[in-house]
Amino acid sequence: MAELKTKQHNADVYEFINSFADTEQKRKDSFEILMQMQDFTGYEPKMWGASIIGFGSYHYKSERSSQEGDWLLVGFSPRKAAISLYVYSGCSGQDDLLKKLGKFKMGKACIYIKKLSDINQDILKKLIRTTIEFLQSKHS
Repeated sequence: MAELKTKQHNADVYEFINSFADTEQKRKDSFEILMQMQDFTGYEPKMWGASIIGFGSYHYKSERSSQEGDWLLVGFSPRKAAISLYVYSGCSGQDDLLKKLGKFKMGKACIYIKKLSDINQDILKKLIRTTIEFLQSKHS
């Protein structure tokens, strides 16, 4: 089995944002998301892999394979095309929240936004809260 490449490490989160966010708007939004997630979750930001900032973690064991490892509870990445928000778990009620979130695109488990002002901050906090509660109860 291949080892998971995206692992938590101690690189400087602020330095990462300053060097990786490719526009001033993305840098500003990234620092705002960083503050909001840290304040709301109570977790310190940590780098995961080369480009993800995560808050909290949990240990998972796959039900379909023998893979297991540690993963972030919630997080984000200021990628070139969009800011990726790792705040969606697909748990009960989240699809209703997405309808109220604002302007975004959706990946399998990732929400992509162009700028923070495109989405409703209160709904984002509800997504964060429900994801953390779901993952902690599922992987306790």
